[in-house]
Amino acid sequence: MKIKRAGLGSIGLGLLLAGNPLSAHSPICNCYDNADGTITCEGGFSDGGSAAGVSIRVLDERERVLIEGSMDAAGTFTFDRPSQDFHVVFDAGQSHVVTIFSGDIEE
Repeated sequence: MKIKRAGLGSIGLGLLLAGNPLSAHSPICNCYDNADGTITCEGGFSDGGSAAGVSIRVLDERERVLIEGSMDAAGTFTFDRPSQDFHVVFDAGQSHVVTIFSGDIEE
């Protein structure tokens, strides 16, 4: 009987630690029109984590890559505004992707 109780206690502790919501974070990215022909995107995470090095792509309506790069040390990425409709994809990995459409970008 003691072995079963110890096993159940270990399983309960494992489930408690695995479901710790304090370690969760969500991606955040906003893009702004600089009114000079460029767009700046700023990124980060809801827990205050840095977006430095996070992949960012600018795609056209057919998902063709127009511009590709990564966030700088400050978590920003600036690019020349494409002449056609586009969308920006901030891609920090599985379940951490933010898409911003050109029509949603404000000055």
